[in-house]
Amino acid sequence: MYTTINDFVEHWKGASGGTKKILDALTPESLSEAVGEGHRDLKRMAWHIVTTIPEMAARTGLKLDGPKFDDPIPETIEEIRAGYETLAKSFGEQVEKDWTDEDLMKEDDMYGEMWQRGKSLAVIIEHEIHHRGQMTVLMRQAGLKVPGVFGPSKDEWATYGAPPPEI
Repeated sequence: MYTTINDFVEHWKGASGGTKKILDALTPESLSEAVGEGHRDLKRMAWHIVTTIPEMAARTGLKLDGPKFDDPIPETIEEIRAGYETLAKSFGEQVEKDWTDEDLMKEDDMYGEMWQRGKSLAVIIEHEIHHRGQMTVLMRQAGLKVPGVFGPSKDEWATYGAPPPEI
């Protein structure tokens, strides 16, 4: 949970940057990759990350620029990336501009529970991290290189002049 706007803004920059790295690594051919029948594919999962930001933020009173929760899934990865970029920027800016540290203690109805806004911000980031992890598995299944988000991925160790970690 965040207790200062600055802490959130700084963390959001890194967290949204990690999501951008994952989205940037997707290819048009990889978007249909799913773990199995009846599961979200990479395209749907990427769009879910995008549209959850305005859905959750709206519950706190924020009105963000960019795609809306119920917008249909775009045809291309470029459109998904652009939607994420717009929302990520708007989200950080709106919190920084419209809220104070004291506002982080205010409570909003989040899915039938009362959450402090500082918690809601943390959950939005945790939600993205959760789905990014799922996406990296699908990316490997699709034969894509996985970018490092919290340090180098197995694919990036050579860049640092080191062998990949032992399995």
